[in-house]
This record gives sequence, C-alpha cells and structure tokens, in this order.
Amino acid sequence: MAEFDTIRTAAGARSAQIDQGLRAHMNKVYGTMSIGMLLTFAAAWAVGNNAAMMNTLFTGFTRYIVMFAPLIMVFAFSAAINRLSAAGAQLFFYAFSAVMGVSISYIFVVFTDFSIAQVFLTTAIAFAGLSLWGYTTKKDISGWGSFLIMGVIGLIVASIINIFLGSPAIMFAISIIGVLIFAGLTAYDTQDIKNEYLAHAHHGDSEWLGKSAIMGALRLYLDFINMFMMLLNLLGQRE
Repeated sequence: MAEFDTIRTAAGARSAQIDQGLRAHMNKVYGTMSIGMLLTFAAAWAVGNNAAMMNTLFTGFTRYIVMFAPLIMVFAFSAAINRLSAAGAQLFFYAFSAVMGVSISYIFVVFTDFSIAQVFLTTAIAFAGLSLWGYTTKKDISGWGSFLIMGVIGLIVASIINIFLGSPAIMFAISIIGVLIFAGLTAYDTQDIKNEYLAHAHHGDSEWLGKSAIMGALRLYLDFINMFMMLLNLLGQRE
C-alpha cells in the first residue's frame, strides 16, 4: 500500500510539473506572437504614413516583391528551422513580423484608422475565444487539419489569380471563406500546439521546446493576421 501511495504521489508530481511546463510554454507562444504583432503594426503604421516610402515600395515590380516576401520567408523559415537555434528562430520570426508589416502597410492608405482599430479589436476578441476553446475543449479536432490546409492553399491560389483579375466578387468570396478557414485554424493550431508539447514534455529537450514555441507563435500569428485582413476587407471603412 505504501508503495502504491509513493507511485501515485510521484505520478501526481509529474503531472503537475507537465501542467506547469505547458502553461509556461503557451505563455511563451502567446508572448512571442504578441511581440510579433506589435512589430507588424508598428512597421505598417510607419510605412503606411510615409507617402515617399509607399510610392517607392508599391510601384511597378517592387510591389510584387513586397507582397510575396512574407510568403517566401514562411517557406524559408519552415525549411531552415531544424538548422536554427532557438534564439535564431526567434530573431527570424521578429524579422518576418516586420516584413509582414511593410507588406500590409497599404491598409493605412486604403482604410480609415478608426476602422482598422475597430476590426483589430473584433479580430482580437474572436481570436481569444477561438484559441481558448481550442485549448480547453476535450473534443479531438485534429481531423480538421488536412481540410483546413487544403482551404489555405485554395485561398492562396485564388488570391494570386485575383491579383490579375481584380474582381471584387472574387475578393469578397475569398474574404468570407478565409475568415471561416482561419477561425478554424486558430482553434486547431492551439490544440495542436498543446498536444505537441504534451507528447514531447517527457524528453526535456529545452532547445526543441524553445523552437517549438516560436513555431507555435508563427502559426497563431498567421491565423490572426489573415483573419484580421479578411475581416478588414469585409468590414473596413475605406478612405
């Protein structure tokens, strides 16, 4: 009986340690993501309110470089993550966040500042609710992954095609579908980040945990930014 109590006590202590580690891991994910968001909107505001920079960056072929730079960086980040240190991955994420800000800086020319702030607040509330649900739900939503990723690929293809078509109807449809897809991804990614930590918690690999937190921050960051941009296209008041 005493041996059973010892085992149970040890198991309880181990469970509490994992729970504490999970909270610290998720705090780092959300904290890193928040810093990335601040860098993004600081860069977007600085460039968007500088007419000379806007004329330079969004004229001719340069605008395509600015538009596609974040996408290229995401693919490069995914390919290089195993060769980067945790500190290197974090630095890359912050650099990516700043580049993303430059890429979306046009919103400060197209939309009113008030509507940008309003849609940002709406997105933040929706994101918090969806992420909280993904973290706390007992329902296994891992099956959503393949469907949602296929949806993202479809959105990217449709968006690239519409760059040349310039169809408001297609843009409206992309925005509606995009909001639904990235809402689903917010919940899915949160649960997946949590489950990934729990699956590897017993390894105690601090380097892996550090990089995993950065990758988790990137995933949730992309969910937020994309949901914000889709909602801004739907609800934003134009200048």
